Amino acid sequence: MAQHGIPATAGGTTRPDPTRPVSVVIVDDHAMFRTGVRAEIEGRVRVLGEAADVDEAVEAVQRLRPEVVLLDVHLPGGGGGEVMRRIASRVPETRFLALSVSDAAEDVIGTIRAGARGYVTKTITGPELVDAIGRVAEGDAVFSPRLAGFVLDAFAGSIAVAQVDEDLDRLSEREREVMRLIARGYAYKEVASELFISVKTVETHVSSVLRKLQLSSRHELTRWATDRRLL
Repeated sequence: MAQHGIPATAGGTTRPDPTRPVSVVIVDDHAMFRTGVRAEIEGRVRVLGEAADVDEAVEAVQRLRPEVVLLDVHLPGGGGGEVMRRIASRVPETRFLALSVSDAAEDVIGTIRAGARGYVTKTITGPELVDAIGRVAEGDAVFSPRLAGFVLDAFAGSIAVAQVDEDLDRLSEREREVMRLIARGYAYKEVASELFISVKTVETHVSSVLRKLQLSSRHELTRWATDRRLL
């Protein structure tokens, strides 16, 4: 497995008391996942609380004022970006570390642009995650190695971020999920199983995606997604 928690850049301020465990709030809409993360990191960091959606996250961060928020990208109520936008002026000292199943370029870049100090995927190990939390608390920017490449490419101009955002804005979140799986070569039945929806619903979403992106086939969709590094 690739190593995670590699600092991409350094900066920020030193923690006021580096001898104390970092305080954390875990934000994810899956209770079982929150429980698993808590079991992996508790004792090495101070878990102050949890939240399952945008409103809960904003309330918890304002009330508990953690040093770091472990933030899922796709949340009910507007996503991780909405949490960061609403928190930025209210609790400016809190830093955000995205912890997501998605390794798609648009999610990584969009989340960093929204204010996250780092982005790691859910394949990360417990010790790696604790290390990443500590680095973010100290002001480092931390990314899984492959994801750091997306960010560097975006700043270098080799990923046309504005155009990717404009294209994706036409799609709903569910359409993006279907688009990515279809572009990766999944059959309709496999997409339906993966997303717990019917094959008919998959067909409807695919038709909508092709229409909105002005594409005519799955082959064109795969090429479109590959060119934009969305796979």
